[in-house]
Amino acid sequence: MRVAVKICGLNAPDAVDAASSADFAGFVFFARSPRHVEPAAARDLAARLPSAVKRVAVVVDPDDALLATLVATLRPDFVQLHGRETPERAAAIRGRFGLGVIKAIAVGVPGDLDAADAFSPVADWFLFDAKPPKRPDALPGGNATRFDWAMLRGRRFDRPWLLSGGLEPANVAEAIAVSGARAVDVSSGVEAAPGRKDPARIAAFLAAARPPA
Repeated sequence: MRVAVKICGLNAPDAVDAASSADFAGFVFFARSPRHVEPAAARDLAARLPSAVKRVAVVVDPDDALLATLVATLRPDFVQLHGRETPERAAAIRGRFGLGVIKAIAVGVPGDLDAADAFSPVADWFLFDAKPPKRPDALPGGNATRFDWAMLRGRRFDRPWLLSGGLEPANVAEAIAVSGARAVDVSSGVEAAPGRKDPARIAAFLAAARPPA
């Protein structure tokens, strides 16, 4: 089973180059994040990627003006909704902008997974991430925290899904085995410092997620 990999929070050429064999490349448009990148810069970075790598615009409760700018510059394949967007808002974004939708679901307890059901008609993918820590500086994602991967074992959803939250080269193989994930997402787990990707760690993550058959 080949596991799909998303490298998120790309904001520098060396990191983008290291992620060139990933399946998804995520660019964060959220000013509070150390991984935030301006749309024009994301466009230039994405131009370094092979066409097969899907471009993902990661946003938090975006307004239409931001989305219009991203469509005109980055031209993403997907928009990842990482805020408190409702199914109705996700449907409106999909309808107006023609983008694929990845909906992030914050998970702390098994019942949190049920939130995915309402998004099944409007999302192409789910992304299950750990609930943010209860502290003022916590971000919607990329906090290097994890949830119990076993919650996902045996669960069935109407859409494919990515496992996220606290993944890194040293634990991604275990996370895949425990959860049954067929796609994984990493951001802080391949960084040398917040917002600064380490190409060697990206390469190690890709290798660990896709061991030789």
